[in-house]
Amino acid sequence: MAAEIESYSFGRIVVGGQEHTTDLLLLPERVVGGWWREEGHSLSVADLAEALAAKPETLVVGTGANGRMDVPRATRDAIEAAGIRLVVETTAAACQTYNRLRTSARVAAALHLTC
Repeated sequence: MAAEIESYSFGRIVVGGQEHTTDLLLLPERVVGGWWREEGHSLSVADLAEALAAKPETLVVGTGANGRMDVPRATRDAIEAAGIRLVVETTAAACQTYNRLRTSARVAAALHLTC
């Protein structure tokens, strides 16, 4: 089962007992800390290579505390074309959605912790 998000606040998240202070990917079998995007506040398909390779049913994207990370139409279309349901929310809401889904579905999350 995917790791549980125990807490989130601006710039800090605790997952499975481990504190992270950088953006991260939560994959069904592991946590990838230090996740970075090619263009910072714009999410590209290339940024999600590891998440897409994990073949989740649902990908939850946390766009930051204030929702500043953009998920362009091309990225959304590529995720949909891969047969993956996409949920895009502020990171606080994304953490709640991920936790709700993690016990009943194969879910991954891409979480921006600041902005």
